[in-house]
Amino acid sequence: MANKKMNAFYAQSGGVTAVINASAAGVIETARKHKDKIGKVYAGRNGIIGALLEDLVDTGKESKSAIANLKYTPSGAFGSCRFKLKSLEANKREYERLIEVFKAHDIGYFFYNGGGDSADTCFKVSQLSKKMGYPIQAIHVPKTVDNDLPITDNCPGFGSVAKYIAVATREASFDVRSMCATSTKVFVLEVMGRHAGWIAAAGALAADADHDIPVVILFPEIPFDRTKFMAAVDAKVKQYGYCSVVVSEGVATADGKFLADQGLKDNFGHTQLGGVAPVVANMIREDLGLKYHWAVADYLQRAGRHIASKNDVDQAYAMGKAAVELAVQGKNSVMPTVVRLSDKPYKWKVGEAPLSKVANVEKMMPKSFISKDGFGITPKCRAYLEPLIQGEDSPKYKNGMPQYTTLKLVSVPKKLGDTFEL
Repeated sequence: MANKKMNAFYAQSGGVTAVINASAAGVIETARKHKDKIGKVYAGRNGIIGALLEDLVDTGKESKSAIANLKYTPSGAFGSCRFKLKSLEANKREYERLIEVFKAHDIGYFFYNGGGDSADTCFKVSQLSKKMGYPIQAIHVPKTVDNDLPITDNCPGFGSVAKYIAVATREASFDVRSMCATSTKVFVLEVMGRHAGWIAAAGALAADADHDIPVVILFPEIPFDRTKFMAAVDAKVKQYGYCSVVVSEGVATADGKFLADQGLKDNFGHTQLGGVAPVVANMIREDLGLKYHWAVADYLQRAGRHIASKNDVDQAYAMGKAAVELAVQGKNSVMPTVVRLSDKPYKWKVGEAPLSKVANVEKMMPKSFISKDGFGITPKCRAYLEPLIQGEDSPKYKNGMPQYTTLKLVSVPKKLGDTFEL
């Protein structure tokens, strides 16, 4: 590949974020600056499914301004998917198909933008060179609101969802405080986080030295104890007159059963979660007899580009840029990372990690980040979280509404002339 200019394939995977398109911009703009080594940049329509179905988008048809404006646009501009490649031995057909498509379109660079399952897929693709005799450099571009990728200090996408939850918790708490004398006394906010409580922890940022707000956090790392939880809520309500509860969707009892287990599975075989807020709120009504309101942040928390963290946007772009730079250096099977240098002032740099140490590894909240009672965060956690939500990077507004970019998404003509069944 060193003597031949190859094309690149970029795809977005898993749950999208407010800043994943910033990473896309970083990949595409940087690749355009390396025309000596990288030819065209194709994007997979709906993630890696686009590669399997030979459904490619020619990013070269998009203007410079359109790609630049991706930095201010939420969600996945090229479409995402939840599709995990099995092992080469278990599904050789899919890997052979990838090679067919890569060969047909002279693709030698593979940039996969996603979380843990995406890192696993990227790692498997990186092995194609050795196992199937086709030269492909696979670089994983980190992204996940769950903030659970290992090695990297934090994950692009997390800082903005953390900012959204922290702000939402503070604002809702002000609302409840104003009504608690004669009405609602407990507000319950459900946030994402299957096994790791990073997003839930961000809710604790609603309270600080200038805002004395009673917040109780339910982390998935801490087994749910109904009696202790009710005691914590009751104490807050008696002291303040009200209380806000931030609960992670992945909260489970000591026996491992999710409070929100609906008995359904997603495409990765994970338990389908959602709906823990009304479960917890109903417990509060039953045990304490308090009036409540509950809300589920759901897509709102990860789509809130209007309130994105500038540090998060900058890091998302930097990861996309670094992925291309690693590729042109000849690297394979690696992921660019965020390396924290200091908290105050907040400084960071770009590092890298081997995918063999990233794939299928989940980073949980350290015990040192969770308060002894299990319902709050420690000063150490606050020092970690606060820089990640800082800075504003608002999109342009027109008629009171943010102006987001919708790409042309011009399809690349198919060369294989066949159909592939997923």
